[in-house]
Amino acid sequence: MDNSKPVSVPLGSHFKLSKKESPSTREEHVEMKKVPYDSAIDSIMYAMVCTRPDIAQAVRVVSQFMGDSGKQH
Repeated sequence: MDNSKPVSVPLGSHFKLSKKESPSTREEHVEMKKVPYDSAIDSIMYAMVCTRPDIAQAVRVVSQFMGDSGKQH
C-alpha cells in the first residue's frame, strides 16, 4: 500500500442527506412511490460491486434512504 495512488471519491464533501428530507405527507409518499429509486440504487450497487469500487461511499450515502426516499434523495 505504500506505493498505491490515492483516488478521489465522486461525492462532494458538501453533499449531505438526512431523514428530514423524507416525505412527510401522504401525497409526498404516493408521489415518491412512482419514482424507481430502489431500482436505480440497485443498478448503481451492481456497477459498484462489479467494476467501480471507488463509488462505494456515494452508494452507501444514497442507499440509506431506500425505504423512505424523498425528492432530495
